[in-house]
Amino acid sequence: MVLFKRKHVQLVHSPPARDEQEVWVIEDTDEVFTSYDEYLRRMDFYKQARYYFQKRFICEITGHSNMSFFEALDSEKYASHQVDDAFPDALREPILRKVQFSTISRIDNLVDRVYEEFKEDFYPGEHVTATLENGDRIMGLIREKTKFPELYRNDGTIERQSFARYFVAPAHRPDEEAIVDEERISRDRSSFTKQKLRSFIKNTVTRETWAGAPWTVKPKIADDYRINTQMPPELTQEAQLAQRKANVTFKKGEYDGTILDFFSPLNQLPRLKPKGGKRQSAQDTVHLQNVQFAEYQRALAGNPAFGRVGPQGRPGQLPSFPIDLSGFPIQNGLPIIAAKGQPPAPRPPPPKYPIEDLEIRPERNNPPRPALRYLSGDVPAFCFPKKAGVEGISMESVGSLLETWNTLNVYCEVFQLDSFTFDDYIEALQLTTDTLQCELLTEIHCAILKKIVNDVNDKNGQVQVSLPQLPDPDSDGSGSTPDDSKVPTPTPEPEKPPARSTRSSLAKTEAAEIKEADKVSLNSTGEPKYHRAPEIDRSIRGYDWKARCRKRDFSDGKWIVIIVGLINQLSGNARLKMVCDEVLSKLAPMNMEATPETAISQYVASDINTRIKILQMLCTLCIETKAIRNYMEDCNITMTDYRKDKIEVQRTRKAAIEELRVLHEEQRALQPESNPPSPPPELALLGLDDSKMEIDGEDEVEEDVNMDEEDEEPHQGRSLRRANDRAAQRKKKQEEERERKERARAEKAKKPSKQEKQLEKVLKKIEDVTERIKEYEEEIATIENDLREADCPRTRGLGKDRFWNRYYWLERNAMPYAGLPDSSTADAGFANGCIWVQGPDDLERQGFIELSQQENAQYHRAFGMSVPERKMREEGPTHVFTARQWAFYEDPEDLDHLIAWLDVRGVREVKLRKELQAQQEKITAHMKKREEYLADKDDSKSEASEPAKRISTRNKSHEEPVTSKRRCFKWKNLTALKELGHLHSTKPPLTGRAAAKAKKAAAITVEEEPEGRQTRATNRKGKPLTRQGSRYSF
Repeated sequence: MVLFKRKHVQLVHSPPARDEQEVWVIEDTDEVFTSYDEYLRRMDFYKQARYYFQKRFICEITGHSNMSFFEALDSEKYASHQVDDAFPDALREPILRKVQFSTISRIDNLVDRVYEEFKEDFYPGEHVTATLENGDRIMGLIREKTKFPELYRNDGTIERQSFARYFVAPAHRPDEEAIVDEERISRDRSSFTKQKLRSFIKNTVTRETWAGAPWTVKPKIADDYRINTQMPPELTQEAQLAQRKANVTFKKGEYDGTILDFFSPLNQLPRLKPKGGKRQSAQDTVHLQNVQFAEYQRALAGNPAFGRVGPQGRPGQLPSFPIDLSGFPIQNGLPIIAAKGQPPAPRPPPPKYPIEDLEIRPERNNPPRPALRYLSGDVPAFCFPKKAGVEGISMESVGSLLETWNTLNVYCEVFQLDSFTFDDYIEALQLTTDTLQCELLTEIHCAILKKIVNDVNDKNGQVQVSLPQLPDPDSDGSGSTPDDSKVPTPTPEPEKPPARSTRSSLAKTEAAEIKEADKVSLNSTGEPKYHRAPEIDRSIRGYDWKARCRKRDFSDGKWIVIIVGLINQLSGNARLKMVCDEVLSKLAPMNMEATPETAISQYVASDINTRIKILQMLCTLCIETKAIRNYMEDCNITMTDYRKDKIEVQRTRKAAIEELRVLHEEQRALQPESNPPSPPPELALLGLDDSKMEIDGEDEVEEDVNMDEEDEEPHQGRSLRRANDRAAQRKKKQEEERERKERARAEKAKKPSKQEKQLEKVLKKIEDVTERIKEYEEEIATIENDLREADCPRTRGLGKDRFWNRYYWLERNAMPYAGLPDSSTADAGFANGCIWVQGPDDLERQGFIELSQQENAQYHRAFGMSVPERKMREEGPTHVFTARQWAFYEDPEDLDHLIAWLDVRGVREVKLRKELQAQQEKITAHMKKREEYLADKDDSKSEASEPAKRISTRNKSHEEPVTSKRRCFKWKNLTALKELGHLHSTKPPLTGRAAAKAKKAAAITVEEEPEGRQTRATNRKGKPLTRQGSRYSF
């Protein structure tokens, strides 16, 4: 049954109605209503048609949400039929018997339990694959199953495990049978999976809403498989409630007197809990009673008053014990103990951050969020930006603009396009003059069209997407359109003019026909016409948009004619008809002539919003092509390989870190207490230097010499005999001692000790391991970047703030940060260069911001303001209110202020802040690059606007057009030139026989040239030009 807020929808019981009473019936549910208002309320509940309601019904089988009741009911019916067709019949009955009355609460745990039990068990009637003793594998059907139980020895050990044998009949040899053990049999993996088992259980089993309710098979299915539906009495709701009450009473009894106070006045027997949680057998019950009786006998032996009942049914008295009551006042024979005051209520524990962002108390003095910038000039209400947006771009087109740019840059290798910046993309779409000369705009459309329709030599020009069928204008409006063999004629074919007719009469006839066609605005199916796209598409008989695209007829703006035909065919889709008619009414209006030139001129004059809608339809259609799908699969395979490589490198890095830890321990063990001379790699770490050590040693020697010289000053008294000899001898000894110390120091430096050698080896190993760890970390960073560039199926955001606004940095999604390094605009150094902010979607806005009146009052009592008031106050003067509104940040200072504004105590903003801080360096660098790029662009515009000096161009062969001053004209599709040898918008060069034939025709033309024709340039006198003649005019 359909779920509403995770509970089954309860159908309304039909009241008794009289025979002639008017009633209203809902056919899908067979509900009958005698009141029309009740019928309407029920239908509103099912359809959720009002704008402030949400579709909250859920399909019970598939789990799909956001549906109306009838959509969920149809989904359940369809999924039920699919489950019935896909699930094996042989497994249904044993699984249902296993699930019946199961008390496992979560369905995930139930599915895991059943799957583990049945994945290695097989049943008669099941198709399996058996492996024979000779190794041959055969497909067959299980006819019979025999299960052998376990065998036990006398001492209780297992002699033989239980096993099963199966009689399998081969598929192509029904007269033969093979006996196979359970180890040699298997089933197809896709026939029995957890997903199928989950869907089957949801389709066949139900459960009531009260806690602890068991799973029960639906009555109709239980009757089909003869499964008992009588619920055991211990599993009923009343039994479960009684058991809970008994458990609470049992716990209280244990605490009051059974365990902590054995000889209490209650005189209760100790209740022993049975071992384990299984149901007790009769033998276990008798054993428990015997144990309790023995405990009772021991209690009686120690205390005869235990268990006796006093007068008037009171329990026996406690045994008398000598108690010293001196110092206590006595009243009525009992001591009076002073009662203490009530302890103060404990303070609530502090919140454990992070918590829900909107539950954090707002700070009055905190600065607001930095102001946003809007790309569109259509600013939301109550917003006051500092800078105005771009005029002409609607707010609804900004999301599509970002989507198409992101798609074209992510899949640029598939489209064979150079990457391009977002600003160049906008500039190219805004062109109103020289539109067809812009290579960026032309190559984008032609590259997409080439992926939708193959070349005429590639599978005969097969269309790679599924397109709706349009009715044939030549037919009566029924049936599908044949294969481009007839030319559509939206108006009746005019009569042939008379034989004697003049040009003026023919012109009058055509004008009258055009005027009549303008009056008749209905097509062959009777629907109103808004455009003349079918006539433009088939202006040439047998040469529609598919034929043009197969032959790659893109030159001179012919790709616009192909787009008109393609969008005309897409208008057959009811979901896209309104958008397609809006675009085609501008490209092929009813008041203009239906020619290809009209479509081209109308596209050149169209605005950026129309061009964005065209590109959005083309990109959405191109995602369905086989080329994009294959690219996604290749990226998934590549990402799997990258993840495996990353795991291996991480394991190696972990082992290196462990090795480094062991080496550091060895270093500490070998390091002496004093600072010995260390190897050069570790000198900086220890703060020592060889040069300083040598200078200190020399100073010490000089100090010794100076001290000796001071001692050798001449004596002022009477001189002794041989005093000079003794002074010379003493000086000689000092020199010898100095030389001996120097030799010892040199030998010590040349021959280090064994411990020093080991320390030196350990330090060298530490240096090597540290370098290896750095290399592993760099390799991991490289693999993570490769994973990021290969993650093309999804667009990842940075996170959400407290008001559920989403933040995106599009460069991090499946592309190099600055675009392709070999692209023509790689010198720009950025791709988008902005942080984009999108408003909350409808579910988030209605569920967390636009609360009900009661919830708003409760929030206002707690925080002094409502959520919308808090949003307007904390976001400052700029906001985005819906998911169709976009804004951006382009200044690094605003990024710093945004990070400071985020509160780390919130669950959403702590993640967003972490992502922004991790990418802040790259984002800031790209923002600065974009600022420099746009500054150069403004300088070039100012130079172009200045009046240039008059320069003679009389002898110049080429003058640079003015349009080259625009940035978008500097983009070149180098990828297509490198891989294809030509642009997408030009036809490929002739090769093979076609090239030889064209060369031969050119040679024949040269030979047939008249003899008297001059092929060499001459001057005014008819003489051939020389170098001097080419410089001066005669």
